[in-house]
Amino acid sequence: MSAALTTTRPARGRSATGLGGILRLGFARIGYEVKGYFRQGDSVFFTFLFPVVLLLIFSLAFSAQTYGGEGDEISAAAFYLPSMVAAGLLLSGVQSLAIDIAMERSDGTLKRLGGTPLSPVSYFIGKLGMVLVTGILQAGLLIAVAALGFGVALPSTPERWLTFAWVFVLGVTTCAILGIGLSALPRTGRSATAVVLPIVLILQFVSGVFIPFAGLPAWLQTVASIFPLRWLVQGMQSVFLPESFVAMTPTGTWEHPMTLLVTGIWLVAGLVLARVTFRWIRKDG
Repeated sequence: MSAALTTTRPARGRSATGLGGILRLGFARIGYEVKGYFRQGDSVFFTFLFPVVLLLIFSLAFSAQTYGGEGDEISAAAFYLPSMVAAGLLLSGVQSLAIDIAMERSDGTLKRLGGTPLSPVSYFIGKLGMVLVTGILQAGLLIAVAALGFGVALPSTPERWLTFAWVFVLGVTTCAILGIGLSALPRTGRSATAVVLPIVLILQFVSGVFIPFAGLPAWLQTVASIFPLRWLVQGMQSVFLPESFVAMTPTGTWEHPMTLLVTGIWLVAGLVLARVTFRWIRKDG
């Protein structure tokens, strides 16, 4: 983030201590984070617009191909929409925050923030809020491109949109928390991209984003099922794909309880990891 974001301070006469002060600074920080995010062209492309670009590529490259059984055929755009929405959560949360925070630690931004009244909780609120805002905008853009550009039929029942809401909120929160925790892994800001991008890319390939999950070897399905992205993809598929597509899942069901369980476990693990590893400066720095 730019140095301008390091100037977050409580308004005159307001305390930065106590729950009220922490929340006030955190919510104020969201605006700074969102503005800083959209000022970084590379981040906007590789995290915000990249799933949209991939959706366009897949939709056009496989425009002559249909997916599903007779009577339930759908276009490539409809088939890849849920995968791109889920991948967007990973990019906006894990990739964006892991690289961004590592860069801020490396260039001294976090050290300067550590000397202000801003607490780590307020800082996390700002980051989480930024990911939530950009995630909503990204999902909205993906859905609009699919519906308006390729005629993809959207869910028509409240139950499906309710499923979308809880999978989205759980996914964006988990990915953001994991991104904060993963930011401690790169030793320098320069190495952050090299460390984080392979992790994100491999997860997308084994979790059913680019390749149908049922087409993967059984052992690879088992490994991928340990991680939350596989369940976020399946959760989004349960929202946007016809019900007959449930047959392409390994168990023949959408397994919403497993989506909630596995992603929830990673959320808790991410919170613990972020609490243990986050420092304004590296211990070895």
